[in-house]
Amino acid sequence: MRTKKNKFIKNPLGNTKGIFCFKGVLLLFMITTVSFVFSQPKIEIAYAKKNFGIVKRGELIKLEYVLMNKGNEPLIITNAEVSCSCTTVDYPKQPLSPNQSATVIVSFDTKTVYDRQDRIVLLSSNDPKSPTKIRYKGIVKRK
Repeated sequence: MRTKKNKFIKNPLGNTKGIFCFKGVLLLFMITTVSFVFSQPKIEIAYAKKNFGIVKRGELIKLEYVLMNKGNEPLIITNAEVSCSCTTVDYPKQPLSPNQSATVIVSFDTKTVYDRQDRIVLLSSNDPKSPTKIRYKGIVKRK
């Protein structure tokens, strides 16, 4: 009499065997990785460099930069770094949906500076290429 010890358990993946099973797992892994890589936010600023011209010392300069989320995930701006205490930045605190735009306002107080000015603001976000640079320059004349 024969026992049932020689009976094999069926493959849970169906008829796939050996290398074909590995190919299926590898394909699933690649699809997951590719979808993760391509589903990211992307910040785009139309005119990231501005020139405010020649101004008198003591004036307050306000520059507006329009940014847009060109990715397919929400964009979150987390921080704005400035190189001088004479500069303040007002940026959107709420997430930007894909293809949504917002305005960043950079205020530059010229009370304590003069001559040529060339400043950079760094916007940190969840964009993989973060931080993004905003630049402005001009000349501040003494009174």
